[in-house]
Amino acid sequence: MKWILTGMLAVALLCGGLTGQMAEVSNAALTGGQEAVEVCIRLTAALCLWSGMLKVAEAAGLADRIAGLLSPVLGRIFPRLEKGDPARRYIAMNMTANLLGLGNAATPFGLKAAEALAARGESGRASNELVYLVVLNTASLQLLPTTVASLRALHGAAAPLDILPAVWISSVAALLTALGTAWLLGNRRGWHLKRRDRA
Repeated sequence: MKWILTGMLAVALLCGGLTGQMAEVSNAALTGGQEAVEVCIRLTAALCLWSGMLKVAEAAGLADRIAGLLSPVLGRIFPRLEKGDPARRYIAMNMTANLLGLGNAATPFGLKAAEALAARGESGRASNELVYLVVLNTASLQLLPTTVASLRALHGAAAPLDILPAVWISSVAALLTALGTAWLLGNRRGWHLKRRDRA
């Protein structure tokens, strides 16, 4: 990531120097940092609200109920995890946060689930369950894109949630593609491992 950011900065400086617009590049660098801080502060309220609600839900035992509601889905994606497994509970909360478009709130639950799954796998090798968790967290289905809607409202959008159909279609397509790819590659890896063991 650092190389990508360094490359973008170098290209901006090069283009600014070649076109004689170094003043504009300097102004953009100064004002861009200020705007980024302002957006982060404005988003804090929405993120705190929903993150707090998720913590209340976890403390009130709603996490187990959510895990129960998501049980049919989790059972198919993570067949080796039993219903009372803590990893399954964390995965359910991670999925719930992602459904609400709260990527920052989903991260702690995802990390706890990853730690629980990694403890069972082989050393230095990601299990299929861990791969599926990363896929679900990255290409997640979003029913309510809270963060994106908050950003749109901050920038003056008249209807911040009018993007819902596009978000639903794109997130479903991304999730199905990612899960399908993970399943195909996981089966292929398993086939190769079995073939190697037989040899």
